[in-house]
Amino acid sequence: MTRPGPHPAPWDLPQEEDAPTGTEARVVPFPDRTGTRPVIGVDPAQTPTAPAGADVEVIDPTDVEVLDTDDATAARPVDVLPKGSGGDWLEDRRTLLDTAPALVPSYLRSREEFTDAARFLVEYYARMGAYRATRSPVYLLKLVSRSPRGMGRALSHWGRWALDIEANELRKHAAGGNRTSEYMMLSRQHTARIRGRLLSSLAVALGVALVGAVAVGTAPAWASLSAIVAALAGFGAVGSKPDAKPIIDRWTSPHLQRELTSTEVVAALEAIGVKGKVDFVNPIQTDGPGWRAEVDLPPGYLTDKVLEERAKLAGAMRRPLTTVWPESDTEAHPGRLVLWVAKKDPAKSKRRLWPLMKHGQTDLFADIPFGFDPRGRVIPLNLMYTNLLMGGVPGSGKTSGVMVVALAGALDPTCEMWVYEMKGSGDLDPVQPVCHRYVSGDDDEHCASALDALRKLEKELKRRKKIIAGLPAEQVPKGRKVYPHLAKDRKLGLHPLLAIFDEAHTLFEHEEYGKEAADIAGRLIRKARAYGIILVVTTQRPDAKSLPKTVSDNVSTRFCLAVTGHIANDLVLGTSMYRNGVRATMFDPKKEAGTGWLAKSSHDTQIVRAAFIEQAEAIEIAKRALALRTAAGTLTGEAAGETITAEDTTTLLDHLAAVWPTGEDTMHSVRLVQALASYRPDTYGPWASSDLPVGEMSREEQRAHETRMATTLSNALAPFGVNTGQITKRGDGGSRKGVKRTDLEAALARSGTAMEDD
Repeated sequence: MTRPGPHPAPWDLPQEEDAPTGTEARVVPFPDRTGTRPVIGVDPAQTPTAPAGADVEVIDPTDVEVLDTDDATAARPVDVLPKGSGGDWLEDRRTLLDTAPALVPSYLRSREEFTDAARFLVEYYARMGAYRATRSPVYLLKLVSRSPRGMGRALSHWGRWALDIEANELRKHAAGGNRTSEYMMLSRQHTARIRGRLLSSLAVALGVALVGAVAVGTAPAWASLSAIVAALAGFGAVGSKPDAKPIIDRWTSPHLQRELTSTEVVAALEAIGVKGKVDFVNPIQTDGPGWRAEVDLPPGYLTDKVLEERAKLAGAMRRPLTTVWPESDTEAHPGRLVLWVAKKDPAKSKRRLWPLMKHGQTDLFADIPFGFDPRGRVIPLNLMYTNLLMGGVPGSGKTSGVMVVALAGALDPTCEMWVYEMKGSGDLDPVQPVCHRYVSGDDDEHCASALDALRKLEKELKRRKKIIAGLPAEQVPKGRKVYPHLAKDRKLGLHPLLAIFDEAHTLFEHEEYGKEAADIAGRLIRKARAYGIILVVTTQRPDAKSLPKTVSDNVSTRFCLAVTGHIANDLVLGTSMYRNGVRATMFDPKKEAGTGWLAKSSHDTQIVRAAFIEQAEAIEIAKRALALRTAAGTLTGEAAGETITAEDTTTLLDHLAAVWPTGEDTMHSVRLVQALASYRPDTYGPWASSDLPVGEMSREEQRAHETRMATTLSNALAPFGVNTGQITKRGDGGSRKGVKRTDLEAALARSGTAMEDD
């Protein structure tokens, strides 16, 4: 005997399509003991027949118990609360209030949007007026050419009216019906109408002729000619047929898109493989210069599929790629798709200008205008307390993004700029006149200069940390970092420092300098942002070698343009961003150069097109920046005519190797200190100095002084693993503390430097 399976609940069973609803009774079929569901017939005469071999019991409807819905035990859909249960009404109203539209339209709340709309209306009507005015002679000739037909039509209408043609049928009908009295009455009325209309027409004609004769005799020729042309144009308007070619030319703009409809959205989603019922969360509505559709994809589908197949979606909608922008609404759920479709193809629209193109300056402690979203809204970017990483394939538009950042830094007179353009193309040359440091090139010397800059930035970081650590708590109320009031104090030297390394992979991939550069950059990325040092790194090869992990893992703000795969995508945007639907593989670098994902955090991402600034425009902006800095007296470094020297990275070991006499295997410490003091007096002069000249010292004082010099050198060599001991050199002071050449060579080998022979 087979054990029956668990009985399904009544609400889990498929319901009949024509089952009664509302307050009507419901027929609830229950399975029998064998676990089979009976088939309930509606009419005994039409009792369904079970298919052959099916384990189905057919019951008569009279044997079925009918449950009254008023009974407390009546079956109800489990997902529907009974009316009057309370609680839902208030929550619904709260939800509606949260999502209610703004009381005042956005163009009245935003000065920028209002100005843009007003400018558009003025430009539109001015352009349309000028277009019509330039073509008015053609329109006039068309009207005059149709005046003969208009005259004929006007005479035809006047003749039918003057001769009372419309009454002919009535008279014929009366005459044919032998209604004599009615016919006579209609004839008298007809005669009276003709007489009156002919007399009035004659009077009007005489009046017009008289006025015309007087006007022609007294008015200037141009006025008479204008009146004649106007009369002919009027007749031409009368003579125009409804189906004739219109007088006024009309045109259609190929980049103006048709209105977005729900049918189109559903069909397009189905075309790319999204099958099932699509729920529209809100009606499709106008959102800026486009339409916005919010939909819940069918169960089992995520917005990732739509984002990845954006090109296919645009093709299915028969719209340009640059007009179709799908996004994921992560605040709702992973299946909520927000589809924005532009009314006007942005690729064929007029370029939107950077807000600071003509006037204004920046403050790096506040937002700077970075670019525009697909709706044309300005997207701000805050550089302070953050670092910026830009990445994308060649030609994706990184130069646009880095140029905006460079010019924004230039327009802040307090910002010190270090720019290393390591492609050698000169793209950032416009900002060179205001830079503390500026290098353009990809040779070894340029990479060495970039590494030197990183070393000095780390040294500057240590200086700033020491200054901020010594400030009283009231000057750093929200933590020990640079604040605007501290940056304004020039004595502290805590002004913003913007360091840009464009095409940084050139440095990080360098065989000699790459490893040290990556280590320093990693430390700066983690620590420098709190101290007013902003690091901007760009690369066109976002991979593990060209973009060190210490950099890619710790950058705060990221801008990823078009890339070719998920690895490059996550190296620039962060781990798992591709899986979360933030995919820069959706961009076409040819059609959407400068467009990418701007990620301020893993939960704050948006599509942005960096403002495009031409080289000539960038030069003019940089001139304004130079004037601002000159007036503020903040030009430094190369911009102020100073010579930048490389950071000295040599150590005591290198200096000892430089002064070590050739052929000597050992040297007394006293002789080495004296040689170091002569070689680098600023550094080692204090080691050999004393209160009295050597000639005025007693023997005991001289021995004590030499002991101090030897001890100082011994302490300085200890961190390098070099020990000093008794060295006997006949004819040169006998037995004293000294250093062996072999120990120095071993220490130099450990430090990775080569010993220099003089």
